[in-house]
Amino acid sequence: MNTPNPKKAGPPQWATRFFRWFCNDHLSEAVLGDLEELYARRRPLLGKRKADLLFVMNVLLFLQPFAIKKRSSTPVNQLAMFENYFKIAWRTMSRQRLYTGIKIGGLAIAIGTCILITLFVRRELTYDQHYQKGDLVYRVYRESNLHGETERGIYFPAPFAKALQDEYPEIELAGHYNPSANAVDAGNTVRRGDEIESTHEDGFVYADQGLADIFELPFLRGNAQKALLEPNTLVITKRIADKYFANDDPIGKTLILNDDETQPYSISGVVQNPAATTHFQFNFLISLAGKEFWKGEKTAWMSSNYLDYIRVRPGTDVAALEEKMDALIGKYFVPSAAESGDDRSLMAWVKSLHFKLQPVQDIHLNTMSVGDNLTHGDVRYAWLFGAIAFFILTIACINFINLSTARSAHRAKEVGLRKVVGSPRSQLVNQFLIESLVFSFISFALGLALARTALPSFNTLLASPLTFPWEAWWFIPLLFLGAVLIGFVAGIYPSFYLSSFKPVDVLKGHTTLGARSSIRSLLVVFQFSISIILIVATLVIQQQMHFILHKKLGFNKDQVLILQDTHTLGDRIVTFKNELLQLPNIKHATISGFLPLEGADRNGNPFWADGEKEPEEGVGAQIWSVDHDYLPTLGIDLVAGRNFNVEMASDSQAVIINQTMANALNLKDPTGRAIVNPWKQKWNVIGIMEDFHFETLKKQIEPLCVVIGRSSNVVMVKIDSKHPQDAIESISGLWKKFSPHQAIRYTFLDQRYAAMYEEVHRTQQIFTGFAALAILLACLGLFALSAFLAEQRSKEISIRLVLGATAGSIFQLLTRNFMTLLCIALVIATPLSWYMMQRWLEDYVYKISISWSTFAIAGLVAVAIALFTVSYHTIRAALANPANRLRSE
Repeated sequence: MNTPNPKKAGPPQWATRFFRWFCNDHLSEAVLGDLEELYARRRPLLGKRKADLLFVMNVLLFLQPFAIKKRSSTPVNQLAMFENYFKIAWRTMSRQRLYTGIKIGGLAIAIGTCILITLFVRRELTYDQHYQKGDLVYRVYRESNLHGETERGIYFPAPFAKALQDEYPEIELAGHYNPSANAVDAGNTVRRGDEIESTHEDGFVYADQGLADIFELPFLRGNAQKALLEPNTLVITKRIADKYFANDDPIGKTLILNDDETQPYSISGVVQNPAATTHFQFNFLISLAGKEFWKGEKTAWMSSNYLDYIRVRPGTDVAALEEKMDALIGKYFVPSAAESGDDRSLMAWVKSLHFKLQPVQDIHLNTMSVGDNLTHGDVRYAWLFGAIAFFILTIACINFINLSTARSAHRAKEVGLRKVVGSPRSQLVNQFLIESLVFSFISFALGLALARTALPSFNTLLASPLTFPWEAWWFIPLLFLGAVLIGFVAGIYPSFYLSSFKPVDVLKGHTTLGARSSIRSLLVVFQFSISIILIVATLVIQQQMHFILHKKLGFNKDQVLILQDTHTLGDRIVTFKNELLQLPNIKHATISGFLPLEGADRNGNPFWADGEKEPEEGVGAQIWSVDHDYLPTLGIDLVAGRNFNVEMASDSQAVIINQTMANALNLKDPTGRAIVNPWKQKWNVIGIMEDFHFETLKKQIEPLCVVIGRSSNVVMVKIDSKHPQDAIESISGLWKKFSPHQAIRYTFLDQRYAAMYEEVHRTQQIFTGFAALAILLACLGLFALSAFLAEQRSKEISIRLVLGATAGSIFQLLTRNFMTLLCIALVIATPLSWYMMQRWLEDYVYKISISWSTFAIAGLVAVAIALFTVSYHTIRAALANPANRLRSE
């Protein structure tokens, strides 16, 4: 027999609740009872639907002034009420100092961390956003696709910028620049025209007036519209002007570069220092007017020396403009390639070209693998650090929630008494939310102070000048809003949880404390899952960094000195090198700008074996101009053939190739054979050198050949490892002899190699710090929870001890639940961290394999730290005298 559902048999529930809500208490029960009796008589006669409708109409008809609840006649002083809330909050914090310290300390650390990370993310995301018409500015790049491989580049011939502006009315301005120095031997020596001592400076760029107009450089002195129109003029930044012309007007003054008095430069303008958040950094803009780096450069279409920018007119369809720009290939590039002779590989490459436009605001966070040698950010890291900041703040908020709900027994009687004397639940919720806001504002103030204190160290770690935007109108309101938001997020659940206690249960002592709350357990699992993921990330990055720094590279980078600014010696550099070799403690010396470092000189050509039919696409290889001492200086071994011989004139047409190129040429024994390039230049292969890494380990070793020739005047010196300081002093003395008015500048090859991976090292340090913070915050919460649970179960522990339980079994009893949660966290974190770090390692061709031991170490570290954290209170509880606890029972 089916039992009727009382809810379905009665009138609509929502109408009943609505009636109780608006009707006076002294009428509610009597009138509602009459309406329900009337409903019961109507239903058998009229049916449920009509009876429900009539019931609702009766409820609504009773909505009259005499029946509506009157506001309480007892006036409530809201100000006094809130004052009382603050007093209660202060007393609670004073009485529970341990828990208060953990709540506030954890939130303060997390908030300080979040503020610093937010400053970093904001800086990364606002690069190149300060230009007035920045949304109309684009950098031009080329894209080609041959045999399924996409290659991008940003260097264009000298006449390209003018052709863009002349051919397309959509382009308002076009300009270009030529970076004058490479990453290894960066900069030039500078002196005033009326002085003799030179100083090294970085940041030299050859630019035209169009570029200055596109970026709307903020001129402090000089004519902004004409500053770069005249030959042998340059524009300097305010920093350079203050350094060299502190008390003078620099306009019209002369600067001498590299002691070349035959070509003085007149200062035509002074601009504000470039913003820290722009990719276009410079100290000197040298006019390109009348400048040719080689004869015929201004009309040559098959050279690649300039970076081109454009500013389009508002409303321009950029995608359509890109398609139209490809017409320049057939108009200029194809005819120029045809003039180079019967070069099918060159023509195939030219015909595969497409021109693209990259928004200037995307350059910093999107390298697009164009080889611009800029220090790029990575949008993945920006969002990753933002996510880590969120997780760290979440861990701190979880501590707050866990401790607030765990200490609920201490507030239960207070809640019960307040409800008994008439306090509605909404007031209790407000009270606990205000307590949470008090915690939040105190934590925010401390967190802001911590962030300001740590900012210099954080800037050093990131190598970026972060500052607090106090001058921005939104900054202070944003901090206030953040404090309020965190207070609400951390306090909303405890507020509703604490205010939900029933007075009868509380006063009878039947309140459930939720020691094994599933929500609290889930939060602890979440905390330690994040911590373990960060530990794994730290270990993997550390292992990859160790692999990078200790991998066999194929050359010896130790005790190799790189002398900088040696290009100022001019033709005397060969004499300088010869005298270097006569010094004690000097083993080898070489002159070449082609170094096994990212950002050094590079020169690529296609090659094929002489005597074979010219292929559609030859073997793409680097061809480096070196001298006879290059291989011995870097300790590069030969696997076949011989090195260059200074006494053999025929070696001027000789070449040494690496193993990768020998394999690419598909020659069993390339020694004695010849290779040619599209320009019909031929070299005889005299040796095969062992493969060595001349780019980062993110790239595969590519074909490489070296020939005798002159390149940038960079001098490398192999010194005696037993007497390095004596060698440096001898070199310094010889330098002073050749360049008495210029200080010697040098660096070591191994330092430059390590600098290539500075970003990896920096990432490792950041993740180590984040992992330590996450573990610290998680352990703070665990410490407080273990103290609470030990206190809560103190009588149980005492009874167990009286019945013969050992201290070890008590320790096991109190830690078992925590260890179970840690194991669950490890199970969750292991696949997530493996996936994340596999994705990170995909950037490297040469990399480590993530082994199971990494996760085992991370798990053991987490377990050891957690055990150490909870052991204090558990051991204390296990060793306490049970008589002291059971005395009152």
